[in-house]
Amino acid sequence: MFIRLASKSLLNRKGSVLLTIMAMSVSIFVLLGVEHIRSQSKQSFNSTVSGVDLIVGARTGSLNLLLYSVFRLGSPTNNIDWETYQHISDNSKIAWSIPIALGDSHKGFRVMGTTTDYFKYFSYGKKRQLSFSQGKPFENVFDVVLGAQVAQKLGYQLGDKIVLAHGLGKTSFSLHSNSPFQVTGILSATGTPIDQTVHVSLQGIEAVHTDLQKDIKTHGSALTAKHLSELNPKSITAFMLGLTSRMATFGVQRDINNYRKDPLSAILPGVALAELWQMIGLLENTLRLISGLILISALLGLSAMMLASIKEREREIHLLRVVGAPAFFLFLLIQLEALLISFVSMLIGTTSLYLSVFMARDLLSTNFGLHIGLNILSYNNILFLLLVVSATLVVSTIPSFTAYKSANRSN
Repeated sequence: MFIRLASKSLLNRKGSVLLTIMAMSVSIFVLLGVEHIRSQSKQSFNSTVSGVDLIVGARTGSLNLLLYSVFRLGSPTNNIDWETYQHISDNSKIAWSIPIALGDSHKGFRVMGTTTDYFKYFSYGKKRQLSFSQGKPFENVFDVVLGAQVAQKLGYQLGDKIVLAHGLGKTSFSLHSNSPFQVTGILSATGTPIDQTVHVSLQGIEAVHTDLQKDIKTHGSALTAKHLSELNPKSITAFMLGLTSRMATFGVQRDINNYRKDPLSAILPGVALAELWQMIGLLENTLRLISGLILISALLGLSAMMLASIKEREREIHLLRVVGAPAFFLFLLIQLEALLISFVSMLIGTTSLYLSVFMARDLLSTNFGLHIGLNILSYNNILFLLLVVSATLVVSTIPSFTAYKSANRSN
């Protein structure tokens, strides 16, 4: 009966109540959305690479090296000579190495040249190994392995032919049309930038940029498998290292940073990620502050709406007192009405956020490399919802107390 009375009282003032619910829903949507995207982005970034002790590239900042080598964002400042890579990889303290060559694309997706060691040693998340949903790693020079989203978005299957393009734009007029690649493998989905990457061999990258392509146009000749198998890269973009012992990490890092033949930078992925989150920490706090202020303004609007309705409800209050309702009953009634408005707003805000994330997750993944999950009710967001309930009780105290005093006067 108590809830029924509060519901009918709200329906009697449905115009002002509806506007208050809309304002509250928007504020809760923003508050939960900021927190969800923040936590999911951090989780997505942190799970991109695992088990890699050092990432090495041309001399640059640690964040720039991390972004272009792992997240395929930005561009390298310079390349690394192949001989330098081989010399460092021969170190007895290094268990395995993965070379990376960037610079080409396919219909907006980054192309990465590497070796089969990439599929053997690279891991993501909590040291999860890469796996194939179809096919196998590349074996020949013009074989290509696609990330899960590349295959899904472009509708590729095993055996399909694709043509790489020079540069990183979605539309390119510099196509390597003389050297098409054949799809031999499709990786399982990882929720990382790997899903949006086209993987080819280093020899394949070298082949599409070699001057032998001119012979095809001029003399109509074809690149033979023998010629292509002998191609060796002259330079690479970066490489990842796994060490035989974690104790050797800082020693190897120091040796690479002091390497005389090439100006190199060796970074620890975990340290670089911590630096990244430290840099954007101010932005995170600013977004939280803005969303908090929006919520406070909506709660104050709720309090003002209910306070203004008290004078309009003096007859209702008098009738409740006549039938025997105590003054404290009216205090609790106003509190319950405020909670009902808050609960409906939380339901609308949470549902709207879920639908928005569901519809935008592919767009965010494709354009920004952010893999946003649908678990809206995370631990932090549940705490925020409890905070909204508590704040609702606090701001509704003023109109509730006003109704309490009005009931006492009508006694």
